[in-house]
Amino acid sequence: MGWRELLYCLVGLQVHDAPPTASPAVAPTVVLVVGAGGEDAFESGFGLWADRLAAAAGSGGAQLARVGPGAGASDEKTDRDRLKAVLEQVEPASPAPLWLVYFGHGTFDGERAKLNLRGPDVAAAELAQWLDPLRRTTAVVLCASSSGAFLPKLARPGRIVVSATKSGHQYSYSRFGDYFSAAWDGLDADLDKDEQVSLHEAFLHASAGTAEFYVGEARLATEHALLDDNGDGLGTPASWFRGVRSTREPEPGKMADGPLAHQLHLVPSARERALSPELRRERDQLELELEALRQLKPTLEEDAYYARLEAVLLKLALLYRQD
Repeated sequence: MGWRELLYCLVGLQVHDAPPTASPAVAPTVVLVVGAGGEDAFESGFGLWADRLAAAAGSGGAQLARVGPGAGASDEKTDRDRLKAVLEQVEPASPAPLWLVYFGHGTFDGERAKLNLRGPDVAAAELAQWLDPLRRTTAVVLCASSSGAFLPKLARPGRIVVSATKSGHQYSYSRFGDYFSAAWDGLDADLDKDEQVSLHEAFLHASAGTAEFYVGEARLATEHALLDDNGDGLGTPASWFRGVRSTREPEPGKMADGPLAHQLHLVPSARERALSPELRRERDQLELELEALRQLKPTLEEDAYYARLEAVLLKLALLYRQD
């Protein structure tokens, strides 16, 4: 049982009156981009993954915008221009998170990384420029070969970046998207048993599935996914997590990767939906304070640490009682 689940039990949070879908005021926006397949097998695979994610987004009450094959666009714009237009129309300062998920191929020539779209591709620097005006929590998930080269370009404080590869030089076809898109079907990926799958848990689930594929096929793994949500652009592989906690020492003044991604849920549980937007924001901030405090534990006297820990946990318990 995770500590959040334990708090639910302690305070007796009632959830039987929770609405069936997320409140429109806090519904995330999901921009789903499907790249050019190049071959029928790739195109059908990317389409299947996108359909899975679209179904999960619908279950979670998200606002969905789709670009690429399967989007049904009828104008003369290229997919690159459509993506740019969609991001320009996104509310820049909404309290709800934005998800940008790409299924397709990527390329890297040693200097520039690109996502392969129908028509002109989009480069990492261009995508970073389009995202920079946004001041809302943003998750960018790139299920593509060579996507690791995007990570240092896109990493920012308050932004979560997932890449299917650890660098631009892992250029073979990526299977990470298959397992990532499947992570939202049921609760197999729910590590902390809070009845919902977080972006962090989906990353860990997809990484494990990808690794198992290469082992099962007795093949050398050609992709190693990374998660970055502390803004340092380095990223953390799944092998460096124990459960949902990173064993990596972050740079001074930065939080370890994982906590921010663990607060995003494409399909929220009934308990999550029962929280008002205001309480959810307060809860998320307290959770980040708790993680920061845990990192300070080696530098604090034991009594001081537990006194501060108790204060944060008490605030969380009282918060759940308010809902």
